[in-house]
Amino acid sequence: MNENTGRPSLTQRLSDPRPALILGTLAWAAAAGVVIVTGDRWSNVFPTTIAGVVVGCLGYGLFTLQRRAARRGSRGAQQGLL
Repeated sequence: MNENTGRPSLTQRLSDPRPALILGTLAWAAAAGVVIVTGDRWSNVFPTTIAGVVVGCLGYGLFTLQRRAARRGSRGAQQGLL
């Protein structure tokens, strides 16, 4: 239970952002694959799908850096990422 609010805290499985980051990035990659396979590679949708993959990869990289900093005990790191 969370001491400050009196509400139960989330389990580790529900508070872990890795599955959402991975599934979201894979969904954008699948959408890019569909656009490539259909042959309409330079439609208005293709740049959006590539941007989704890039943002997903950047987000996962940032999460990894924050988690590494939290594990080594850096003062500026987010809490609860261990």
